[in-house]
Amino acid sequence: MKLSRIIQYIREESALSQEEFAEKIGVGRLAVTRWENDKAVPNRIAQTRIYDVTKENGTPLFDYITKDSAEHRVNDGSIILYHGSKSGIEGEIRPASRNRCDFGKGFYMGTLVHQPLTLIYNFDKAALYTLELDLRGLKVLHIPPGIDWAMLVAYSRGKLESKAGSAFYEKYEKMLDGYDVAIGSIANDRMFHVLDRFFMGDITDLGLIKSLSVVQLGEQYVALTENACRQIRILERRKFSELENLCIHDKSEQNRRSGIETANEICRTYRREGRFFDEILNDGG
Repeated sequence: MKLSRIIQYIREESALSQEEFAEKIGVGRLAVTRWENDKAVPNRIAQTRIYDVTKENGTPLFDYITKDSAEHRVNDGSIILYHGSKSGIEGEIRPASRNRCDFGKGFYMGTLVHQPLTLIYNFDKAALYTLELDLRGLKVLHIPPGIDWAMLVAYSRGKLESKAGSAFYEKYEKMLDGYDVAIGSIANDRMFHVLDRFFMGDITDLGLIKSLSVVQLGEQYVALTENACRQIRILERRKFSELENLCIHDKSEQNRRSGIETANEICRTYRREGRFFDEILNDGG
């Protein structure tokens, strides 16, 4: 979305004339006219002041800057997904993320545009990609929210090393063998704090799984193989202005606080129900 459209939206939502808006920003009316006509771009200081106007008036800017993204959909075996990159995609797409991601090494995509945005906003070269994944001919494993999902994430994050060599460990070590794509609930962002508390023994497995229905982050599709990555097509690459990054930063902080509040509530509600992480390990599943 063009910055000119965003600025005009903020001004009109604030019920301000160009002259009134310019006065709030500390510039001349002509500057606002040029911004809205896409003839000039406000500097970082001006963009910060524009964002102050959105906060002052409670303008739902985050919803506005994400509304043009293609809706998550499935069509003829293909699906629209989103990927946030801190440095941009160069060359061919490959299953080369860090090993300690939710489902191990792969190329991660999500069904909701909001989730990757809050992970990349603070990086100069960051970009949001709209992608199309053709699932035809691929072997896909769908992992429903449950104990197997939680333990696979635990395995991928190195939390099961004490059980290495056991049948319990090997179950999750081999769970993704032979699959091209893994699909499961997203464990990042707001869920990250909840997961940490599960691994530390503050939340039971029941509390963790229940939290997935409260914190709606959508699903992630992970291309695990080169074959799956070859069936990903980039539809759009989008960079973000300072104004948008300020908005996304605030949304990310809201999500973090929401995750902490959710975890605290879950601890209180399910503190006597389900099993704790160490109990699951000791029981071998």
